[in-house]
Amino acid sequence: MKQLHTAFVGYGPGGRIYNAPILSSVPGFRIDMILTSSSKNVKAARNDFPKAEIVGDYNKILNNKDIDLVVLVLPNHLHYEYAKQALEAGKHVLVEKPFTTHVWEANELIKLAYDNNLVLSVNHNRRWDSDFLTVKKVLENGLLGKVVEYEAHFDRFRNEVKSGWKENKDLPGGGILYDLGSHLIDQAVTLFGLPREIFADIRIQREGAEVPDNFELLLFYPGLKVTLKAGMLVKEKGSTYSVFGTKGSFIKYGADVQEEDLKQGKKPEDESEWGKEPQEIWGKLNTVEEEKKVESEHGNYRRVYEGLYEAISLGNDPAVTAEQARDVIRIIEAAQRSMDERRVITFR
Repeated sequence: MKQLHTAFVGYGPGGRIYNAPILSSVPGFRIDMILTSSSKNVKAARNDFPKAEIVGDYNKILNNKDIDLVVLVLPNHLHYEYAKQALEAGKHVLVEKPFTTHVWEANELIKLAYDNNLVLSVNHNRRWDSDFLTVKKVLENGLLGKVVEYEAHFDRFRNEVKSGWKENKDLPGGGILYDLGSHLIDQAVTLFGLPREIFADIRIQREGAEVPDNFELLLFYPGLKVTLKAGMLVKEKGSTYSVFGTKGSFIKYGADVQEEDLKQGKKPEDESEWGKEPQEIWGKLNTVEEEKKVESEHGNYRRVYEGLYEAISLGNDPAVTAEQARDVIRIIEAAQRSMDERRVITFR
């Protein structure tokens, strides 16, 4: 199998905890270089990839002709510039979500990748959450009949404002809509396509916060309402997914286990049942035909990198296309416009 010589750009928690263990578990990738600067991250990079070259200058990666792929795990406001430089240097690129902070940036990167015959993808890995895959299967099997309402939550409880770029109002791309919202939007569009209209309520609820930490986003489709919600002051969580149709409903509590397993240092290649949810958080199907627990599908974040490898080596479309990730940013921008103008925005 051909090995793709890969460089990680950024080795904070996003790179070290959530990306590197997943990429390392997929055959075909070889980590040759890692760009990071803090002593803590340098130490971690050397421990995780002792054969990789640790660098503090991005140009060393850009000028290395052996590097095929650059994986960007950086603050959101740096995605565009770093991706642009990598594409101009002839490298394939995977960007951590959200793709960019503005639609025009995404469009420019898409054109640059196309013009140079390069693969450009975005890590919308939560398409492969176990709970979302289960919802997708329920809908594809028509168990609810015609779906009329879908509600998804990504709630947390963190009442203290942390320092860092995600909470900084002076840096583009901060706040919960770009962070957790990009996941929820991507999942909804994966299921239902692009909405016709959008309405948003975006708030700052925590004392001392500078960027939004709560939102409710309504996506309107013919005969269907989609509600996406996330907040940082949700101590007692409700259902993660609630889906209603002409035959009944599907309700799902709990969360995919992959994130917590990665935090604990577990790796997919060492776990025979990676991504398997415990039975106590399986979703409940209640329809005119049956009432039962639905076994959760296995989550599998590796699909992002498996699809990326196939795209680079075989010429297939990546599992997440740059155009799909760009549409998430289009919806975020429409949501912000809706909030500013306090009205429903016609999207298409």
